Amino acid sequence: MSNNVCPWWLGYMLINPVRRLMHNPGKILSSYVKENMKVIDIGPGMGYFSLPMAKMVGSTGKVFCIDVQEQMLSTLAKRAAKANLDGIITPRKCSFNSLMIEDLKEKIDFVLAFAVVHEVPDQKRLLVEIKEVLKPGGKFLLAEPSGHVSINDFEHTVQLAEEIGFSVLDHPKISHSNAVLLSR
Repeated sequence: MSNNVCPWWLGYMLINPVRRLMHNPGKILSSYVKENMKVIDIGPGMGYFSLPMAKMVGSTGKVFCIDVQEQMLSTLAKRAAKANLDGIITPRKCSFNSLMIEDLKEKIDFVLAFAVVHEVPDQKRLLVEIKEVLKPGGKFLLAEPSGHVSINDFEHTVQLAEEIGFSVLDHPKISHSNAVLLSR
């Protein structure tokens, strides 16, 4: 799997403010993330979506940032502290074959996996772990880069999600991405 993981140093390019022209976190997430929620950002990199989500959930909410790369999490933690969001954001290192989030079972309102599922060799296991931490009715936004992940591969991932019990709610329009909003 490590051959498929985005290199940690590329994270600096992913937090470039110009990216907002294509992927504005507020526009993409404001319909799903609200104050006081507990949310997960899978593969958050250096926090491009995590920091805006922390502002959305507010001081009574929580954003768990799950990544396999310590360098990404370290930079994310520094950025969160600088933005005074370190009390809301919790970086957590996972392993290559598990998110290691069993302690969050049925405690999460929303999960974001943006341009990361294609990096995971056992997508079914990943999807099962996500489903287990979501509260009943919890939402999961899955988005993959359309120029990097074929529509067939994306649809296969959606089919896996449906097989384990997710329901498709919507296919939000996100620039240069294939996206699906799922519900537990």
